[in-house]
Amino acid sequence: MDEPNSLADDSNTPINSARVAALRILAQHVGGDLDPQLLRLLSAAPEVDAPTLVRCASDAGLRARALRPSWRDLIRLASAGAPVMLLLKGGGAALLEGAIEDGTALLLRDPLSSAAAFAVDTYRLQEFWLGVAIVVRPRRGQAMEDAPFNMRWLIGEVLRERCVFRDIGIATLIMSALGLATPLAFMAITDRVLVYHSWPTLTLLSLGLIVVFLHETLLGYAQRHLLAVAAARIDARLNLFVMARLLRLPLDFFEKNPSGEITHRVFQVNRIREFLTGQLFRTFLDLSTLVLLLPGLFFLHAGLTWLVLGCTGAIALIMLTFLPAINRATSRVVVAETAKSIVLGETVHGMRTVKALALEPRQADDWNERVALATQRRLELAHLANWPQTLIQPIERFIQVGTMAVGAYLALAGDSASIGTLMAFAMLSGRVAAPLIALAGLQQAQGEVRAALAEASMVLNQEPERPTGAVGMRPKLQGHLTFEEVSFRYPGAQSAALDRVSFDVPAGTLLGVVGRSGSGKSTVTRLLQGLNCGYAGMVKIDGVELREIDLPHLRRNLGIVLQDNFLFRGSIRENIAAGRPGITFERIIRAARLAGAEEFIERLPGGYETFIQEGSPNLSGGQRQRLAIARAIVTDPAVMILDEATSALDPESEAIVNANLLRIARGRTVVVVSHRLSSLVDADAILVLDRGQVVDYGPHEDLLRRCTIYRTLWQQQNRTAQAKRLIDVAHPAAIAGQ
Repeated sequence: MDEPNSLADDSNTPINSARVAALRILAQHVGGDLDPQLLRLLSAAPEVDAPTLVRCASDAGLRARALRPSWRDLIRLASAGAPVMLLLKGGGAALLEGAIEDGTALLLRDPLSSAAAFAVDTYRLQEFWLGVAIVVRPRRGQAMEDAPFNMRWLIGEVLRERCVFRDIGIATLIMSALGLATPLAFMAITDRVLVYHSWPTLTLLSLGLIVVFLHETLLGYAQRHLLAVAAARIDARLNLFVMARLLRLPLDFFEKNPSGEITHRVFQVNRIREFLTGQLFRTFLDLSTLVLLLPGLFFLHAGLTWLVLGCTGAIALIMLTFLPAINRATSRVVVAETAKSIVLGETVHGMRTVKALALEPRQADDWNERVALATQRRLELAHLANWPQTLIQPIERFIQVGTMAVGAYLALAGDSASIGTLMAFAMLSGRVAAPLIALAGLQQAQGEVRAALAEASMVLNQEPERPTGAVGMRPKLQGHLTFEEVSFRYPGAQSAALDRVSFDVPAGTLLGVVGRSGSGKSTVTRLLQGLNCGYAGMVKIDGVELREIDLPHLRRNLGIVLQDNFLFRGSIRENIAAGRPGITFERIIRAARLAGAEEFIERLPGGYETFIQEGSPNLSGGQRQRLAIARAIVTDPAVMILDEATSALDPESEAIVNANLLRIARGRTVVVVSHRLSSLVDADAILVLDRGQVVDYGPHEDLLRRCTIYRTLWQQQNRTAQAKRLIDVAHPAAIAGQ
């Protein structure tokens, strides 16, 4: 790999993939702009599948979907002029240009040719079409994408399934109407069949009830199925929304907030969704049945109906009386559960440290305290919620049994109500009271959901890194870095991390950055990555201010290797490719060879398919670091940043990485942050920082002569190294003398 940037250097690389060319045409058609470098990477891949094409369009801010349409669907899309790509066998693609008026053929066009569209009928299409089509749409309005996460937004998402909920409502009303048949049939059996011994009437009523039960069963199945479909769709959209919002948040948010707290708050979205599509929706469905049930009750007996409504009002009054106290208790439970989740997340995330320092008793005590507090808060809530339930229970029993007793008393007192009427009323009264009682109980659940919404909003309503739809410049980066009077202070810090820092790094330079702890070395690399943008001055790459460059484009042109790199659960090949499109296996092998990882990968039983567990316990620190370097250089980035990448390695692993550093640096700009000055001796230039200011800048030999801080650091490290060598020499001699 003598020319690491060979692919990235040719800005005029032709796009010879039909699918990539079709995606570019569709994006231009809807006003989108795809990253040229990404298109070149995709074009170099042997075949680009549908998920990769959809993701690339989504990364550009477009909406794309992969479909399996029928012939009729294709005709409809073509007639509507929708921007559609058909995926063909052998990695090909065709653009859907239109359809013949009679619907017998489609008009397709080759995206790699300027030839006119050609007609294809359904039989010929099936010969070379994979059955997959990709539809690309322009992005939604910025107001919708950046809308705050609140109850109004959630209700809007739920109402996107209004057609499904409409069908569920219709089914519920029909079931309610059918539900009137059973009590009325029992009333007829009691007042007519049993009194007059009418067998034909009994037979007719029995057949009618069988038909009613059959329809209720079928409608109940349809209702539950539709509700499950609607809930699944809403849940999927919410999960996609949550992940999209999390990925847009700046890094410092995750650095300031515990991962357990973030996870706990994000998972509150599930509780809110369950409330909206479960308890809330079912309560309103039950309430809709009152449209038919209440007239039925008034028809049977108006006086008893008013009695039932009065009891229901008493239940609602009791619930509303206790509601404020229950809401306060619910808030205390949420706080206690959040604290418990933080401890659990920290313990799981830092289990290696817990085991190494024997901190199990400390973590267990901390967990026990949080559990005890959460348990106490839940008991307080349960005790408080028990009071309204205790007061409500006799009223509910009165509605079920007392109305029958009151009806019997009225009948004995001369009321016209028959025994069948009282039985029918008793059967219907419970069904009328249940939704009204559930509506009152909904107030308690609403308090819990309001608290959950506040928890989730603390994460999902944070300010994103860049506004939605903000597409900056996408220059072809060569690696010329410039800092001009750059000053930066972390939020809450007393002193500036960088104070009027200025330096210039020509493209292709191997730059070392050194300094004492807290001198601002890592801050320089964070600004180059666009992780912090609230700085004063100018940070430029190839003369373009960093804040004007499209953020995904910038990071695709950077290769980052940190001190502690995270490897994803999966194979070595998948970790090096990291899910980036257009990465062929040949690229992966060349990157591993350049990073010095090929020799140990080939010794593994599975080679590049060796599975890496979470936390990569089956790899040494040096092996993990070399894989991280291979992952960083597999896309041939214009700029590489190694931030203390060798500080945690053993001498052998560090020697392997340093031996490959010059090969890695060939043809690109490399910024190496290291406290081991011996690894920077061959650097083209070294930047010396102290207390956020530039002390000196130049090659190693010049700095030794003129920079006191650099010379002191060099002498300290060499003195330590010399002493270690003397000990290593003296130790065997002492053993031999014994």
